[in-house]
Amino acid sequence: MTRAAVPGLPSRHPIGALLPALYADDDLAQRFTAGLDTVLAPILSTLDNLPSYFDPALTPPDFLHWLSTWLGVDLDDDWPEELSRTVVARAMELHRRRGTRRGLEERLRLCLGVEAQIIDGGGATWSNTPNATLPPPPTGELLVRVRGPVDTRQVLEVVQASCPVHLTCRVEIVTGEPDEEGN
Repeated sequence: MTRAAVPGLPSRHPIGALLPALYADDDLAQRFTAGLDTVLAPILSTLDNLPSYFDPALTPPDFLHWLSTWLGVDLDDDWPEELSRTVVARAMELHRRRGTRRGLEERLRLCLGVEAQIIDGGGATWSNTPNATLPPPPTGELLVRVRGPVDTRQVLEVVQASCPVHLTCRVEIVTGEPDEEGN
């Protein structure tokens, strides 16, 4: 789609009709302003429909990628258009949950259509017993197990984009049926 000159697009506000009465019958003035109308009609049409450009469900496909940059969303060129629109529409929700287990699960489900088991190596513990033994130190690793035939590169890209900076990320692709523990 383009917002350049569109053949036959009428202007909602023709300039020739706005000229003083002296120029209403002037053929040169009317042809000149008709040429300006042809150039300005796509601009006026875009401005008349401007709110639609900021709605991910309605924006033109070529504008969707630019709109995603406003929201800090990286769209994959291989994604279908509907998935890209959904990711842009849910960008704020995904940003609020970024860095959390739930946020990573949701992003993997949305972007790749996979369910993931996430084992978080960081965290904090507490005890209401004084002088209790300390817990083991955190592993500092985020393990993401994904079941099914998926592209490891795509999973790793999504995980690295959502993983907290203080953790290292590891992805395991698991095939077969889950065992009793869900692994």
